Amino acid sequence: MTIQVGDKLPEAKFRVMTAEGPQVKTTDDIFKGKKVALFAVPGAYTGTCHKMHLPSIFLNAYAIKDKGVNTIAIVSVNDAFVMNAWKRDTDQRDEAVFLADGNADFTKAIGMELDASGNGLGIRSKRYSMLVEDGVVKKLNLEPAPGKVEVSGGDTLLGQL
Repeated sequence: MTIQVGDKLPEAKFRVMTAEGPQVKTTDDIFKGKKVALFAVPGAYTGTCHKMHLPSIFLNAYAIKDKGVNTIAIVSVNDAFVMNAWKRDTDQRDEAVFLADGNADFTKAIGMELDASGNGLGIRSKRYSMLVEDGVVKKLNLEPAPGKVEVSGGDTLLGQL
């Protein structure tokens, strides 16, 4: 079942790269007691994600945080090493935490999995943005087509704050 506005995020674990290597972060570590702008993408470095979705987030990052958002998080069904390289290549001002959902555990738990195996990509995440306050979904913008950024970008979420 797909998560809805008003639902609490389920317990899940992400991997985040640190100086000591990949570390586990739980949903509580990321969301408890915080206002988080969560952006999900089908894949790191893929065309739409890399050239359209991430720029829309980083162009609006200061304004999003000025509206009281504590954390900007980007999640993808990729491993922590890929997510770390993607952060290095895109997040020049260190504005976001990049969450690796390598086995799609979080993605599946919230009903946002996308079967892209026909394109050789396996199970991925649907493209969406979400405002989460203390672990509860307050806004949810699900993109109708994975190759577009029309409702899931940073500008849309900023307008909802």
